[in-house]
Amino acid sequence: MSMYKKDTDDAGIPALLDKSTVLQEARTFNATPIMPRKCRILLAKIIYLLYQGETLGTLEATELFFSITKLFQNKDMSLRQMVYLAIKELSTISEDVIMVTSSLMRDMQPKSEVVYRGNAIRALCKITDVAMLPGIERFLKAAIVERNAAISSAALMSSYHLFWQAKDLIRRWGNEVQEALNTKTGGGGGGISGLGGSFFGGSSGSGSNSQAAADAAAAAHSTMVQYHALGLLFAIRQHDRMAVAKLVQGFSAVGSGGGSRGGFFGSSSGVTLRNNMAHCLLIRYACRVMENDVTVDRQLYTLLEEWSRHRSDMVCLEAIRAICNLRNLSDKDLASPIASLQLFLTSSKATVRFAGIRTLNTLAATHPAAVAVCNVDMENLITDGNRSVATFAITTLLKTGNEASVDRLVKQITSFLSDISSEFKVIVMEAIRALALKFPAKHVTMLTFLSNVLRDEGSYECKKAVVDAMLDMVKEIPECKEEALAHLCEFIEDCEFNKLSVRILHLLGEEGPTTPTPSIYIRHIYNRVILEKSVVRAAAVNALTKFAVKVTDPALQSSLRILLRRCLEDRDDEVRDRATWALAVCDSTPAADKYVRDTSSYDWEALELKLYQYCSDPSAAQQGEFDLGAVPQVSKAQADALRSQHAGRAITAELDAASSLPASRRGPGASPASAAAATAGSDTVGRAGQVDSNGPAPGEDSAAAAFRRQEQFASVLKTVPEFADFGPLLVSSARPSELTEAETEYVVRCTKHIFRAHVVFQFDCTNTIPDQLLENALVVMGGEDVEGLEEVTTVPAPRLACDSPQPTYVAFRKTQFDGSDESALEPLVGNFTATLKFMVKDCDPTTGEPDSDDGFEDEYQLEDVELTLADWMQPAYLGEPAKVWAELEGSGAERVETFALSAFDNLQDALDSVTEIMGMYPNDQSHRVPPKKVSHTAVLTALYSGQVRTILRVRLTIAPQTGVMMELAVRSQSEIVSEAVMEVVA
Repeated sequence: MSMYKKDTDDAGIPALLDKSTVLQEARTFNATPIMPRKCRILLAKIIYLLYQGETLGTLEATELFFSITKLFQNKDMSLRQMVYLAIKELSTISEDVIMVTSSLMRDMQPKSEVVYRGNAIRALCKITDVAMLPGIERFLKAAIVERNAAISSAALMSSYHLFWQAKDLIRRWGNEVQEALNTKTGGGGGGISGLGGSFFGGSSGSGSNSQAAADAAAAAHSTMVQYHALGLLFAIRQHDRMAVAKLVQGFSAVGSGGGSRGGFFGSSSGVTLRNNMAHCLLIRYACRVMENDVTVDRQLYTLLEEWSRHRSDMVCLEAIRAICNLRNLSDKDLASPIASLQLFLTSSKATVRFAGIRTLNTLAATHPAAVAVCNVDMENLITDGNRSVATFAITTLLKTGNEASVDRLVKQITSFLSDISSEFKVIVMEAIRALALKFPAKHVTMLTFLSNVLRDEGSYECKKAVVDAMLDMVKEIPECKEEALAHLCEFIEDCEFNKLSVRILHLLGEEGPTTPTPSIYIRHIYNRVILEKSVVRAAAVNALTKFAVKVTDPALQSSLRILLRRCLEDRDDEVRDRATWALAVCDSTPAADKYVRDTSSYDWEALELKLYQYCSDPSAAQQGEFDLGAVPQVSKAQADALRSQHAGRAITAELDAASSLPASRRGPGASPASAAAATAGSDTVGRAGQVDSNGPAPGEDSAAAAFRRQEQFASVLKTVPEFADFGPLLVSSARPSELTEAETEYVVRCTKHIFRAHVVFQFDCTNTIPDQLLENALVVMGGEDVEGLEEVTTVPAPRLACDSPQPTYVAFRKTQFDGSDESALEPLVGNFTATLKFMVKDCDPTTGEPDSDDGFEDEYQLEDVELTLADWMQPAYLGEPAKVWAELEGSGAERVETFALSAFDNLQDALDSVTEIMGMYPNDQSHRVPPKKVSHTAVLTALYSGQVRTILRVRLTIAPQTGVMMELAVRSQSEIVSEAVMEVVA
């Protein structure tokens, strides 16, 4: 607050400033004597201009910079602080800024004013060059251990910013940083409060009076130094996993003090963390340790559980979120953090209530039963004065509630829906969608609620969320199809969003012809042709075309043709062209089958990849035109699933970037798409051109993912000289084989690659020991029981640094291959022994450089490598199963056999086993057996050796007398393949 009325004059308000005028006023800096108040106002104007994006030329900035340096002659503390700030802002665009170093170093001296020292350190580190850093190292190290907290924090933060430019130098300051971290008490903030007049007021005092004021301020207790020191210490030790683990455990010793709520966990030396921000940082580092060392999971989980009862809401919430993001947690493990969140819900602070209910909302997606204990408290929040809290409360209750409470919850939502913002309405609609799919019997209540929202005013995002919910209900709940379509027809009669109208018209074209009375939808569709814009009219013509092709009533077909002919007179070219095409398709059954009834499409990511490879190869055009048949097809269900995955990746990426927890430690519900992104498109390529060897993520389409991974593998294998004459890659195994446990010193996984005359085993090896460097790592394989394969070459990994996966290869030749297609298709299966051999050298854990050239040979026994029939299968969607089955009927390669599966007591387990053994793609989600079914039929398809179309029909029945019985029927383009499929089951 200003102490003088004149401080409110217009001269002190930096508004509507002109750069040239301000630069003219800068001559004031050269005046004698120096006028502190006038100079402070002028510096404020300059900094304001810079903050508003005004640019200064190099010459202008340099002249201004050196004019400002003359103000060091004045001892006014407020003026000096503005000088420091201006110097930092101008240092990036001025020349020869290093000339001010001597003035700044004079202010850094221990005998200087406390206010000077911290600001001088920040300014000096901003302008200093890395080469000059050793010259000021002594001052910075002394400042780090300074008793005054303001000076120590300034030195720590300046060192943190310099660390990324001079890592080797600042790593040597670890002892000083540790001492600052362990300091039990610190000096005061060292600010200007109480040291003089107001900012724009008269000069502050100097000499003994100011020193006395500084000493009084230094007596105040400050703990922010711990936060800054902990951050810098972690930056220094972040590549040494053992050092980070010791750092966390040093401040987390359960038996060394503290208690439950409000206690601190001190180290064995009695030092405690008294800063809440430092405590939150320690929690994040604890999660990092848990990621790297699973052996301490339970110990650190106990600490996180204790921290979830901390007296600080900030620390408590950070610990709870860390626990909730851990993998494989049971409801029992979540009992303690949920109890703490329950206290958040009854807090008098709206921010605390909001943090608690939002965390519960996220947790309810994966552990609804555990969160259900808070239902009573959450129901009380439905009437909370803060609408954000109330929205999260109702959406969380929708996730945790039971079927009996649906009607009551929906009624409560309706009462306050008009009072919340559009963003929260979207959240509510997503919760309603999840609840409708969870309780299909309540679809009438849900559709009524959603249709009412559609009638009300709302943003595009809100209406889109409602339409998405209805579309999912139509797809998942067949009983509600007709009612949902009726509501959507009513909505498009008065819809102001063209995108939504187009989507709904597409849905009507897909689902309307299959309803008992398709004629009731035609009026709504044709109204769009008359009343809407061209983009909607074109979509309506497409919908009418699908009705004309799919309905079986001749009279209705004739009426639809009349409507399509009327569209030929439309004023828009696109609409007329579509109507012309529609009439031609209606008169041609083959065209109707190909363009309307066949709902399959191409995997667009695979098509993009193939086109990129074709356009990048100069000789591809000479070899022939682009082969569209090499691009895998996907069914309508696959295409919908892929679109959903792509839509979720952008959201998940933002959440992952904002989260402090590494992706590998997040629970299955926290990031459903981030793992899928690792195997899709260009994301599969890792460091040094490697391919992420993880298989398809949960929820990702196996056929599409396997194809994309194979293309990435092919591009990498082409760069290996030893495989140059192997020809094109035919198949890569869909999932890698784990040859070691995840917690061992060396982690190895194997992927098999099938070529026409060769089989290549790729071993992705990871060294997890920081102080060891492995060189010339290779895998020695033995396969006495495998006939038909002869080892021809081994490609070692030259260097295996810590946590840097590298591949090594072993290639075999098919001995029976004589150039014919039959010999290329002969399946070779069996087990190989495997041993990892390497040269071990001790190295610096920080830099990874070996301590010396001396090393020793060592080896590590791996699990056996199994080559199975699934490794020869490329899961693929070949088209409509009935059509493919009919096309392969005359191939002469059909086999049918019946098996008794006594080892299984239910159909789902039996089908899962068959699907895994075959490695084929399940069509139409047929790999899922409906509950309480006593019979089931699944259809699996694949390309054997990447070329031979193969379809497998699995019929399962179960009876108390016979158990599980299975009939396998296989059709293929090759008799060899059909025989191999039956042999692997027998």
